[in-house]
Parts: sequence; C-alpha cells; structure tokens
Amino acid sequence: MPITTLTALSLAARLRAGEVKIAEALDAYYAKIEASDFNCYISLCREHAYARAAQVQARLDAGEARSPLAGVPIAVKDLLCTRGLETTCASDMLRGFAPPYDATVIEKINAADMILLGKANMDEFAMGSTTETSAWGATKNPRGPAHVPGGSSGGSAAAVAACEAPIALGSDTGGSIRQPAAYCGVTGLKPTYGAVSRYGLIAYASSLDQIGPLGRDARDCAALFDIIKGRDARDGTSMAYPETPAKPLRGLKIGVPKEFFGDGLHPEVAGAVLAAKDRLVAMGAQAGECSLPIAEYAIPTYYIIACAEASSNLSRYDGIKYGHSSAKAQSLRETYILSRSEGFGMEVKRRIMLGNFVLSSGYFDAYYKKALQAKRLIQDAFTRAFETYDVILGPVAPTTAPRLGESLSDPLKMYLSDIYTVMINIAGLPALSIPCGEDARGLPIGLQLIGRPFEEATLLAAAQAYQNAAGGAQ
Repeated sequence: MPITTLTALSLAARLRAGEVKIAEALDAYYAKIEASDFNCYISLCREHAYARAAQVQARLDAGEARSPLAGVPIAVKDLLCTRGLETTCASDMLRGFAPPYDATVIEKINAADMILLGKANMDEFAMGSTTETSAWGATKNPRGPAHVPGGSSGGSAAAVAACEAPIALGSDTGGSIRQPAAYCGVTGLKPTYGAVSRYGLIAYASSLDQIGPLGRDARDCAALFDIIKGRDARDGTSMAYPETPAKPLRGLKIGVPKEFFGDGLHPEVAGAVLAAKDRLVAMGAQAGECSLPIAEYAIPTYYIIACAEASSNLSRYDGIKYGHSSAKAQSLRETYILSRSEGFGMEVKRRIMLGNFVLSSGYFDAYYKKALQAKRLIQDAFTRAFETYDVILGPVAPTTAPRLGESLSDPLKMYLSDIYTVMINIAGLPALSIPCGEDARGLPIGLQLIGRPFEEATLLAAAQAYQNAAGGAQ
C-alpha cells in the first residue's frame, strides 16, 4: 500500500516499527503535492520538515516515540502562527508575514513529534465557504475537481482527501471544518469552545472560532484531538479538559431535529443521512424525532455576531505595525484607507462593512443586541434537547459541493450553505462530520453528529463504530 494512502495512525505504526522512515514519507507526500493541481497549499515547509524529520527519526530509532502520531506529517491551515514561517491567512494583507512565535497547537504538535508539511490554503481570513476567496487562488475538490472543496478549511480537507497529507488542522467558526470535510469525503471534528487553545490563531470571530482536526477517519481525528486539547494560560477562554468516558453506541439516544429535514435539503443528502441514522439504530442506538424551532434564526444570528467580531478583529490591519502598507499613501488617513483597500479581498470587505453597520449607533440594539439574545435562545434549545438525547444527528450541508464559481456570484446562497453548522458554534458545542454516502455524481455526503460540551469522546466513538461497520472511511 502506498505511503500516502495510509491513515495517520497506520503510518505512525509503520514509522515506529522501522518499516518506513520519516524522510521517505516526506518524499512521498511532496512528490504527490508537486504532481497535483488541486492547490491545497499556500506554502510548503520542506527545509523545516526534513530538519525536524532527522531529529524525530533519531528518537524513533531509540524507541522514544513521544506520541501515537510521532513522525507523522501534517498540513496546517494558514491562519495558525508558525514561528519564522510565512503565515498569510490567504490574504495579500499578510503576504510575507512570518510570526515571531508559534500558536499553542503548533507547539503541541511539535512536542508530539509531528512534522509540518506546509500551510494549507483557505478562504481569506477564514471568510467563505468554498476556499475561493484566497489570494492564492481557489482549491479544487479532489473528489470532483470542477467543484469547490468547501471552506474555509478547504485546503486542509482537500489535502487529506487528495492524499497530500495524512492529517490536518483547520479552524471552525461556523462550519469551516465540518463542511469541507463533508464536501471532500473526510472526517472533521469541531471541538467544544474552549477545549483547544486559540492562542496564535489569527482571529475571525473570537467567540466562535475553534481549532480542530481533519483526518481520514474518526480514529485519526481522536488521536490528534488528544494532542491539541487542554487549558492554556495564554488563552483565557480555554479550559482544562474533563475526561468524560465515551457512551457506548448500544443504547445511545440520538435526536433527529425535524427542522433539519425541511425545504432546502436536497433529497439525496436527506436520504443518505437518514440511512446512516438507520445503520446506527441497527447497531444498537435509539433514535427519535426532536425539535429545534430556533433553527430558522441561526443564519442571521451567526452572521451578525461573526461580522461584528470580524470588523473589530480586523481593525488592527491598518498599514502601520505589520501587514500590507500602501506605497501610494501620502498621509496617515490614506495609509489606513489604501492599505486596507489594497490588502483585503471583496468578501472580507463585505463582512467588515456588515459588522460596522450592526455595531453602529442606531442599529446596535436593532441587530447586534437581538443577535446576542437569539444566541442565548439557541443555547437553551440545545440544552433542552440534550435533556432527552445524548447526540443530535443531521446533515452537514443542504447539498453536496457546488461547482467552482457558483457561490461567489451569489453570496447569500453561500451563507445559507452553513444553515446546519452555525448553530453549533453559537452554542459552543462539539460536532463531527463523517462521510455517509455519495450523490448521483459521486460527490460525498456528510453526516453531522452533535454532542454535549466536552463529550467529543462519545461522538468519536459512535463515528468510529459507524466507520468500522461500513468498512472504513467512505
């Protein structure tokens, strides 16, 4: 079996056994990337990777594996700071920026002796659902190159799907791990808010952002999540992770919200998701219909909060301290205006303007305050649902991956593609996307499992059982 087709844990086992050397694995992945036109990466870290490989290989040869994923190459979304290595957020605003420090998750994968392959492509500043807003060009979906890979972590998902990385890190603000995982046919975990430190994550919306793994299957995601989770003194929103045992699939109570299966959901997606639910029931789970009537307010609530926070977070890019500074500016005011006009793409500008509008005098109460009130109602709705059910089940997206170019011409349609994912970020819950079938064109369909806070183990165990019964990741 070629090295690049192995799961991350399978590759790690071969590395520990001495059947494969880390440099051989890097050779295989870089050759795969060079032969590809999927545009999964913004930059590659060859020199850094091979230098690290020599150090880690010496430890493996001495029988000193530091983690279950020691020696495994990893792709990292290009909004995670990497010391001395370019970190761009796929934006001209940060082209050439090399951070002076590592994000906490980068420190943790380094401590686990994983090897950074490169920085994965993404939507600019994580604003988009297709990975088409990148200043480095669009990423293609390996399962259908005329289609988008999803976003904003599309490069990370596509790299795993294309066998250009065995595992990857992404970030999820409103579905940005789960939706590309669904579109590309891989597994992606959005952890509980606070389960993983956001220190060194270049922020989009700070109350919604969360870093998580994308892999070939649930076992790989679980292994990487174990490495990156936990309290970090540099992130006041992070928490010590309570180790909650996984609930067994037999007897697991699964709620299926009727609102998730109404107008707008493609019949092929609905059929595949419900068939997956039936398979879980056949394996011992219990399923029943539940209701989340607040779901219809999820999209406006999310985009008001996210854009408001984005407008604040992106105000730091003013052409003064770092980032793009316009050469045409003749005054301080022109420096601000021209640097931001030249450095930011259209989707980022659109969301900054929306954010400034909802925060402005006269509109704050009408929009932003109401969105915060709706946020609480959404959280309460999930709390009530979890009084009866252990897991909530539904689709990840209403359709399979759209064709390249379709979503950019209709931003509202792109926003609506997040209808089943944004609620989870608003509520701060963990959720997992796993493949559950294909449409008539062979494009993957994703199943979403949503859990109580810090019960990732239950989601991952159910997904692993489902994937084992299906003969592995589909």
